[in-house]
Amino acid sequence: MTSDILSKYETSKNGLTESEAKTRLEKYGFNELIEKKPKSPVVLFLEQFIDVLIGLLFVASVAAFIVGDVLDSIVILIAIILNAILGFIQEYRSQKAVETLKTLITREAIVKRDSKVRKIDSKYLTVGDIVILEEGDKAPADLMLIESNDLNVDESYLTGESEAVEKMVEDEVYMDSNIISGNAVGVVSKIGMKTSIGEIAAAIQEESEDTPLQRKVAKLGKTISAISIVVCIFVFILELSQGIPIVETFMTAVSLAVAAVPEGLPAVLTLTLALGMQEMSKSNAIVKRLLSVETLGSCSVICSDKTGTLTENRMTVTETFLFNEEMTSLIGVLCNNAVINNGETIGDPTDGAILKHFHDESRDLSDYVKVNEIAFNSNRKMMSVEYTLGDENNTIYSKGAPEIILDKCKYIDDNGTIKIITPEIKETVSKKVGEMAGNALRTIGFAYKQKDENDDETDLIFTGLLGMMDPPKKSAKKAVKDCKNAGIKVVMITGDHEKTARAIARDLEILTDGKVITGAQLDELNDDEYFKVVEDIDVYARVRPSQKVRIVETLKAKGHIVSMTGDGVNDAPALKKASIGVAMGNGTDVAHEASDMIIQDNNFATIVKAIEEGRKIYDNIKRFVKFQVSTNVGAIITIIGTSLLNLPIPFSPVQLLWINIVMDGPPAQTLGMEGAEKDIMKRKPENGDILNRKTISRILVLGLVMAIGTISLYCYQLSVSNQAKAMTVAFTVFVIYQLFNALNCKADSDASSRYLYAGIAISLILQVLIIYIPQLQMIFRTTSIDLIDWVLIIIVAFTIIISEKVLNRVIK
Repeated sequence: MTSDILSKYETSKNGLTESEAKTRLEKYGFNELIEKKPKSPVVLFLEQFIDVLIGLLFVASVAAFIVGDVLDSIVILIAIILNAILGFIQEYRSQKAVETLKTLITREAIVKRDSKVRKIDSKYLTVGDIVILEEGDKAPADLMLIESNDLNVDESYLTGESEAVEKMVEDEVYMDSNIISGNAVGVVSKIGMKTSIGEIAAAIQEESEDTPLQRKVAKLGKTISAISIVVCIFVFILELSQGIPIVETFMTAVSLAVAAVPEGLPAVLTLTLALGMQEMSKSNAIVKRLLSVETLGSCSVICSDKTGTLTENRMTVTETFLFNEEMTSLIGVLCNNAVINNGETIGDPTDGAILKHFHDESRDLSDYVKVNEIAFNSNRKMMSVEYTLGDENNTIYSKGAPEIILDKCKYIDDNGTIKIITPEIKETVSKKVGEMAGNALRTIGFAYKQKDENDDETDLIFTGLLGMMDPPKKSAKKAVKDCKNAGIKVVMITGDHEKTARAIARDLEILTDGKVITGAQLDELNDDEYFKVVEDIDVYARVRPSQKVRIVETLKAKGHIVSMTGDGVNDAPALKKASIGVAMGNGTDVAHEASDMIIQDNNFATIVKAIEEGRKIYDNIKRFVKFQVSTNVGAIITIIGTSLLNLPIPFSPVQLLWINIVMDGPPAQTLGMEGAEKDIMKRKPENGDILNRKTISRILVLGLVMAIGTISLYCYQLSVSNQAKAMTVAFTVFVIYQLFNALNCKADSDASSRYLYAGIAISLILQVLIIYIPQLQMIFRTTSIDLIDWVLIIIVAFTIIISEKVLNRVIK
């Protein structure tokens, strides 16, 4: 067996010669991770400006400068630069992921070359090298074992399994796995980027996809851009045909372009998302990417790692079946190689769980002296130790697989009374073992005897059973239920055994009518077959890192916004690939760097709070987008309408800019600060455009109402007063329309809308100032209006609130 492995890697028991090692290093390269050449900071920064909406902002800034509004032009440029800086910081930080991953690699390795054992830098390991592993080491590369002496390996960071794994000859040990106990000799099978960690490194270097919000905003920008161009050309041609001077026509068209483009959108987006980030941080959810805040609100599937996310990530005794509790506890403590140091359990997870369950600081066992140990291995499936206590006969204490322990037992200790084990007792114990196994508990049997002339592991005295598992977190069950009420499917993905995964998933009510499949079964499905059934699967067991990525990609292909939670290196590719990657606070640095959000308290329930905040943010984004676009539509229809009626344009270019600035200001900003809707976590996730057909229909109707009311009042004023006053009234009624329309967009929330009311009040005061202050009248071409004008303005503008009420009944 060993010779076959050595032959496969063209090496001998004496190891590679130095010359052969050098040749292979030249062929295979160094045992290190090769990262893509990162983009320079300058390129990263400049790339932030390659965006449709940013392009529109530049146009708006130039247009504002042309019409003489230098201040507005500067403000727009500042917003552009601010967004570029934020985007640059986010992308620059993501480049650290691979650097963090590289720090995981073991720097030294013990190898055998030219028949000599030596320590070398792991960078110089190559395929075929013979490596020696001892307890406490980390595997320096992917190895194929040729010798194994009770080797137990912790590879939970990579596989997700919470228990140490026993490794036998021909088993593979993955790079950076911790050697818990035993020792072994292995042949290097893979190095560098070919190793398990290397594959992950390659995966997380892929470019991040745009968030759903980025795609939606980009689509909105393109739509508005196209409409703006068409409308501006139409107005320009129409006014020229009416004999209006070309300079004035150009200024009107440019002003209309500025009014049509919601340049305040990035600023309001930034504010809303930043406020959401602050709110989430109060609930232990740290968001790394600004635009990812909204993504959770659109999330329709959460792919959750089991170990450490839904469970405690520690083996815990959850059930006992004891005939003699005191003796079982003594066996559990003495037949055990784990230790408790400052409250922390160190050693094999199973031993640690037993020790913690039976630990009693008041019990003094210092007189017990260990004289022998027969170690656990997968063939015997039991461990025995021999202790001496003063002048008494030595005692053998044993623990192991229940069926093995029972077969070795002749007696049973029933609270101090030693009895022969009858078939009925064996049947009772076996039945209990079956029940525990059915609940996915790892079951351990305990026995002892006074040392005699017979084999140390025969004629034992049975004392009881323990059942243990990695238990679910107490808050996880409610969190899963809240997700289901919100229309979000929770999928468990784990490297643990199918029975364990099934039991935990049932307990958490993740598994109801859905399916459980293993990684092996997943491999048997081709892409088309898997695509058809992916939404029916609730639990994945025994999966590999690459399979997690396939799961996420297939769900996304189904149209889902997918969140992936995890804490290990194994989760990094899926965290990177998911719509939003959520890492646990106690997870690896690699998981943190690859994720979009970090849950500091490692609590699945915190994700639910983050989802609620994300939904609130998305609602508020839709609110101010609807508000801003309806302002743009109202202005466009008003200008087109007056042009078609052969009337003078009711707004000057500066007034159009004022409408845009004021409406992009306090009302829009405060709409981004509204509270959560009352039914926010009782509705399905949204994954449509920011402006869907129903919303667009409402905006068009509201824009038409504004235009009709403004033009009607404008015509009336032209018939009873001069053009200056008529323009002032038309200008003011349009502004008041917007303030009432802001109230239409208010959230149905238990939270106060004081910020919105304050924003409306500020806008109203500003409008009054430019009407009545002489210096401002000169700039904005306004004149004073009297009380009766204000009454007419308020009555006409109030029709927007009536229209909204009607639309609420007509358009559901």
